[in-house]
Amino acid sequence: MKRVFRFSRYYRAAALVSTALIIFGIVGYAVKGFNLGVDFQAGINQTVQLAYPAFKLTYEGKGNAEFTVGETGATLVFSGAEIENRTESFDFAAYPSLGEFAAAIQAIPQVTVALEPGAEAAASSLLVPTYQGNTLLSSAAMVIHRAPMNDTEAFGSIGEVRDALRGGGEVSVQQAKPVSLQRYIIRVQDEGTDKAFSQTARKLITNSLETKFGADHVVVLRTDYVGARYSQSLAKQSGLVILGTVLAIMLYAGLRFKFQYGFAAVLALLHDALIMIMFIVWTRMEFNTTTIAAILTILGYSINDTIVQFDRVREERKLRPGEKFADVIDYALTVTLGRTIITTATTMLTVLALFFFTSGSMKDFALALLVGMVSGTYSTIFIASGFVLWYDGFSARRNSRKRMKTIPATAEKNVSPTKAGAKKIALKKAEGN
Repeated sequence: MKRVFRFSRYYRAAALVSTALIIFGIVGYAVKGFNLGVDFQAGINQTVQLAYPAFKLTYEGKGNAEFTVGETGATLVFSGAEIENRTESFDFAAYPSLGEFAAAIQAIPQVTVALEPGAEAAASSLLVPTYQGNTLLSSAAMVIHRAPMNDTEAFGSIGEVRDALRGGGEVSVQQAKPVSLQRYIIRVQDEGTDKAFSQTARKLITNSLETKFGADHVVVLRTDYVGARYSQSLAKQSGLVILGTVLAIMLYAGLRFKFQYGFAAVLALLHDALIMIMFIVWTRMEFNTTTIAAILTILGYSINDTIVQFDRVREERKLRPGEKFADVIDYALTVTLGRTIITTATTMLTVLALFFFTSGSMKDFALALLVGMVSGTYSTIFIASGFVLWYDGFSARRNSRKRMKTIPATAEKNVSPTKAGAKKIALKKAEGN
């Protein structure tokens, strides 16, 4: 006979643990709040890198020459009516040092490269990408930057960056990995008092960092701005999406199963969402649209597991009408336990790959999914099934009390008129004596 795990013995303990974690999350939200991303917080989000000048480029020819640096190499694109349109590519692998890299570019007619002293031995892969800004070459020199070659060249710690931006309002600074790149994500909150906030904040960040580290040592990689109206609208729509998802799931579960099953499924979903929120609040993970996507993904994953288990509970209850409902639930959960473990483990392999081999928001997305998957499996076994068992016992006790109340009245109604009259005569005789 298959060994049955007595999950029902731990329902009360699980309820206490879950309640404690949820309260812990509510306290964290009240004290710390969300670490809102730029999607939900009006303001500017700017990615900057502290770097050294590597070389300067000039172009004296006709037409346009656009020089861009990417993650694996650089391209030089010539275009215009008076010249031949062509593209020159320079891969870091083909030109591993800046000396070789600069020599290859210098070989292009009418393009001049001026290497900075001591930069020849630096790896070309240290060049800072030109994600933002004017990339057209001209007679005015364009400065291309590089990251530090080693720890001795490192400068500008996150503490120094924060000190440089101190006094600029509500400013937060995060350091991107790897630390050796000296790349920082700076967020300045828009209080709504400055109509030209986007321009003012950009100048504030750039001027403050250039004053601290030097004019040629600050590179702006990316700038995102979100207005107050957009951020409020997005936050409202995200809340409506989550609420609509929960209501739709409750309607589906209510139609497929009885009320208590539908309510238990929604209770488990709310549990999973609150546990994820608790984790996000206390770890200070950025709360953005990626986080919303992770929560919705877990809601779908959790309800699928819950529906499978409830379907088995319903089937076993029909096959075992004489057994205690707690025994039926324990057997049903034991039968589906293998499926739950295999499904969760194989899904986690993919999520772990995302966690270990990605970075930034995708890494946070994977971490949130890992927490949600553990919570979803736990809530299906202990929260959703625990509520169904509690409701079954509560319903049985309520029906029992109703029957007890109706028994005296029913017994009185069943007394025949003849017996009732004889009882009254006997009482009168007893009173006369």
